[in-house]
Amino acid sequence: MKNIFDFAEACLYKVDIDEKLELTKQAWQLYQQDKLSFTETHSPENIARVNFPEKPELLAPRFMPRRKLGSKEGMQAFYHSLAHIEFVAIYLAWDMLYRFRGLPEQFYIDWLQVAYEEALHFEMIREHLRSLDLDYGDLPAHQGLWEHAQDTDYNVLARLTIIPRTMEARGLDVTPGMIEKIGKFNDQEGVKILTRIYEDEKTHVQFGSHWFNHQCQEQQLDADETFKHYLLKHFNQGKPKGPFNTEVRLQVGFTKNEMAWLEEQ
Repeated sequence: MKNIFDFAEACLYKVDIDEKLELTKQAWQLYQQDKLSFTETHSPENIARVNFPEKPELLAPRFMPRRKLGSKEGMQAFYHSLAHIEFVAIYLAWDMLYRFRGLPEQFYIDWLQVAYEEALHFEMIREHLRSLDLDYGDLPAHQGLWEHAQDTDYNVLARLTIIPRTMEARGLDVTPGMIEKIGKFNDQEGVKILTRIYEDEKTHVQFGSHWFNHQCQEQQLDADETFKHYLLKHFNQGKPKGPFNTEVRLQVGFTKNEMAWLEEQ
């Protein structure tokens, strides 16, 4: 297999976790060796057919049990939740490049990089989770993240608004506080993992901002108004609630107008 879209299809429609991780690494390695083809093959399969492993059991967020950090069970639940976010993020990156065709080759390279880095994040968290006597899939997980992908499968601007520029940007807001909290429990490996994720998230959101603005320019759309339109259409809570990491968001491509609108009560 040498074509990026064949790799994407395999990662989205095969369920074995280890195979998915290995394929993601293989695709990135082939790209690094200049052996990966970006020639479009057949059209994307329906997003409804994307396959997830049998475990973890997926629940609506309101049915997820709540546990406090500090206890072993609380740490297990925290890292299991984080592992699930990073696992679904592999799907989100692959689906971004698989679903939307006819874009510049760099678009596909950028989202391949995201898929590769999300796979690394998942592996790091999974290893840390195993050191706490738990594996990914042993607890239930929330199903909300992938629903955002299903809702935005029709338009690349909608997807860029909701996934990198809303959901992943939220990580930029909350991760510094999570790092501080984990540090208080003397979990140095956890601090190291979260710091790596935070730094990579900056790049991922920056990719989202770059391609969002690129597509707005290509389609002669006002970027600020387009962002508002798709966020209000697809984010079921109206607007994300602060506090926002405004300084970092501005560094990764949010405009002052976007931030002023987000911060309005």
